[in-house]
Amino acid sequence: MILTDKRIRAEIEKGTIVIEPYKEECLGTNSYDVHLGKFLATYEDEVLDAKKHNKVKHMEIGEEGFVLQPGVLYLGVTEEYTETHSAVPFLEGKSSIGRLGIDIHATAGKGDVGFCNTWTLEISCVQPVRVYAGMPIGQLIYFMIDGEVINYYNKKANAKYNTRTIKPVESMMWKNKF
Repeated sequence: MILTDKRIRAEIEKGTIVIEPYKEECLGTNSYDVHLGKFLATYEDEVLDAKKHNKVKHMEIGEEGFVLQPGVLYLGVTEEYTETHSAVPFLEGKSSIGRLGIDIHATAGKGDVGFCNTWTLEISCVQPVRVYAGMPIGQLIYFMIDGEVINYYNKKANAKYNTRTIKPVESMMWKNKF
């Protein structure tokens, strides 16, 4: 079951959903709009290795915006810090972003109950497109859970993305045992 605007607002009032900064005008019928933060990152190496820590180079989006290029994976970040304690958050791109040929996530659109952080975006595009810090980039949709949660993400000893940040975070796949 997807939460409505009224229910999202009620969960925010209870503290089971946190959105900082919160702007009432960003609350949609059944979602909340999130915005592109001012930092992007790209990987330093052309060939990435799932067993190694692949370093990134961070850049700041200036007033003039930043032109994304096809064939490059950009890591972006939401302006909004979020916490979700009793629902499953899903991040989807806004249709207006899709109509510019921009994808905001390769595979990681679902968050976990207990996720408390900004969202790192896996951004790609089909043709060059200029983006700006603060532009609407996606929407969070919240699904109710059924049953008791044992392993909240923010309490898991092996959670790799718990450190609060305003910059995009590179893959931590190398921390997995395989």
